[in-house]
This record gives sequence, structure tokens and C-alpha cells, in this order.
Amino acid sequence: MMASTLARKIIARAAGRKSVTPGEVVTAKVDLAMIHDSGGPRRVEPILNDLGVGLWDREKVVLISDHFVPGDTDEGARILELTRQWAKNRKVAFHDGEGICHVVLPERGHLKPGMFVVGGDSHSPTGGAFGAYMFGIGATEMAGVLATGEIWIKVPGTILIEWQNRLADGVTAKDIMLALCGKLGMDGGRYQAVEYTGKAIAALSMQERMTLSNMAAELGAQAGLIAPDATTAAFLRDTGQNAADWSDLHTDSGAELLAHHVFDAATLSPQVAAPHSPANSGPVEDAPETPVDVAYIGACTGAKYEDLRRAAAILRGRKVASGVDLQVAPSSRQDQDRAEAEGIMKVFEDAGAKILPNACGICAGYGTNRLGEDVTCISSTARNFKGRMGAASSKVWLGSPLTVAASAVAGKIADPRDFLSDAGEAS
Repeated sequence: MMASTLARKIIARAAGRKSVTPGEVVTAKVDLAMIHDSGGPRRVEPILNDLGVGLWDREKVVLISDHFVPGDTDEGARILELTRQWAKNRKVAFHDGEGICHVVLPERGHLKPGMFVVGGDSHSPTGGAFGAYMFGIGATEMAGVLATGEIWIKVPGTILIEWQNRLADGVTAKDIMLALCGKLGMDGGRYQAVEYTGKAIAALSMQERMTLSNMAAELGAQAGLIAPDATTAAFLRDTGQNAADWSDLHTDSGAELLAHHVFDAATLSPQVAAPHSPANSGPVEDAPETPVDVAYIGACTGAKYEDLRRAAAILRGRKVASGVDLQVAPSSRQDQDRAEAEGIMKVFEDAGAKILPNACGICAGYGTNRLGEDVTCISSTARNFKGRMGAASSKVWLGSPLTVAASAVAGKIADPRDFLSDAGEAS
């Protein structure tokens, strides 16, 4: 059999084929569909009703409330009630207010390598960290999937992104992604399959890998894949799943690639992205000394357990600078509970942080904590588009959770490496 990429292997299986070729259009069977409160029931139910159809397989649908949580507006409360009623009526798996969908889906054991998955959110490529082919679709396409269990897909080419060597202390997966946005641009993924590989990637934890796959969306890719390995197997065992034989779930040597980019992780500095695009990224040491009003540690790319642990290492024994509002919104209840048990949340509270609900929050422009007029914010979110997190006059810089924590203490954009009290403490 001809050499193939990981993406093509997964799509071929979903299409019931031995192989597929980049550029051809195939119909694939969906293993799992994930929807949330914002783009889910309130959007798809009217379409299903018009078609006069139900769900093709309720066992393969997962609903998560995360955008309008905690329902602190009249609209939010109404949409949450609609979402809960739909889950009850349709009898689907429902995770209500447990955290952000991209984090809750894997931590609740819904993902495994080789699956073909669609999600009703642009950051659905997060599933690629587990060796699944997962991508985001809109409500109309999702309604079609919910009715039929199938979707057509144009077989993508693969862009291989290799990171050699190891990341230095204070440098994270978020810095990798901001650097890639700066180097390749937000269309560098060409709506194809991006696959991450190399020694630096192999050394990353699952939660760090999730950040890479998640932000494949910021590269303009359809999916962001990492081949499953022992780290994947360990995570799945922790979520109650059995490790299977995934020996073929990798890109073969000699497989056709659209491009192969090679970078040296050892030379990478912490990165920041200037307003109003992740592509405006560069080393933090080259950034202007910009005072900040808000420091936001939140979102699926910036407030998972490991993000919280490493940010707390910067904040331990320190206070937030006068005039800075540090907001921390843990990505999931499970991660917050673990951080609470280990004293991490107390570090944030002692430093002067405000703890927010386990939800998308201001990352997606929801809730009552949106940025006000002329506010400058440094954020661990994936995007900093104009007006996304609040007033159009606000300015959002992006950085890793470590960089956000360091900036909260300094009162201006700061290099987290200057705040590491012990070598490797925040690595």
C-alpha cells in the first residue's frame, strides 16, 4: 500500500475506503458530533423540525454548555434553559456548566485516536491532540450530521510542522503557536490538515498538545493532528478508556506532503501578539513596554490545569500590580478542583486575582466581564480580534499563561523568565 498521512488514514476509514487522495471529495461517517449551547440546540432544532427528522444516533452526540454559563444575563439564562430541555428531550450526553467544550470532551472520555469527529465550534481541531480527525462546522452542516450521521469532506493535504529539540524554561505550547501564527500567518494552514511532530512535541503533555491542535484554527487549518503515543495512552487510561493498537496511526515515511516546516524549539522565546491579530506575534523581549489594565488567564488555550499550575509558579509570593485586574477563569471544573486541592487557586487569590466561572466568558465575548472602553488587556486566549472581548476601543495582547501572570505582577507586558525563582519551576 502506498505511503499515507495520518489525516488520510482516518478519513479513508470513515469513508469505508482503503485509501483516499488529496483533493477528492468523499462522504464520511461521523463517529461523534459535539455541540454547545451557543451554536447547538437553538440553531439545529428548528432545522431538524423543518426536515421532520430526529437524531441519527443519540449515543454519538455530546452537548456541552459553556458559552452562556453562568447565565448571568436574561438572554443567557433563556438559552441555557432551552439547552437543558433539549438535552432532556433528545436524551444525549450532556455536560452542563462543567467547563469549556474542548476541554470537557476529552476529560470525560469522549475522544480516542482514529475517530472522525465534528464539532460546532471553530476550535474543534483540539481533538487532533488525541489522534482524532476533528474539525469545526456550522449549524446547518451540523443539523445534516445530526440527521444522517454523515458529512462530505474534501480530502486534505498535510502540512507537517516539526519542532526539534526541547522548549526552554518559561516557554510553552502557546508560545509555539503564537510563533507559528507570526511566521506562517493566519492562512498558513490553507484549510488543510496540519500535523505537529518532532522531539519538542513528543515531550509535551496532553494538555499542552491540546493547545497546539486547538490553535490550528488560528493557522487557518481544518485540523491539527498529533500522532498518538504513550502519552496519549496514559491520558486515555486516566479517563477510563483502554489503550488500543494505534501502531498504524501515524504519517508514513515518504507520504506526500503539501509542506514540511522545521523549527528549533530550543531557540524559541516567550511570544506576545500585538492587537488585533495572533499573526502580530514576536518575542516578548522585543515588545514595547505596554501598561496593562486587565490580565486574563482563561480559555481553552490558557487555563487548563497545567496552565494554572505554571502561572501560579510566577504569582506565588507576589501581588498583582496596583491598577491591574487579574481575572482567572479555569477551563473546567475538574481542573479547578484539582488546582484547588493543590493550593494553586489560593495562590491566585492571595495575589489578588478574581476567580470567574468555568466557561468561555470574555474570550468569546460573553458574560458581564467584557472589556470596557480603551482597556488594554493581556490574555491567554487564542484570538485578539478587535472588539471580540469587549469594546471596539479595547486592545488585547496575547501571551502564554506565564506571560500573562508576569505582566499582571509587573503592571506591563513582561517576560516570564524574569519571574522564575527556581530553574524549571514553571516548566
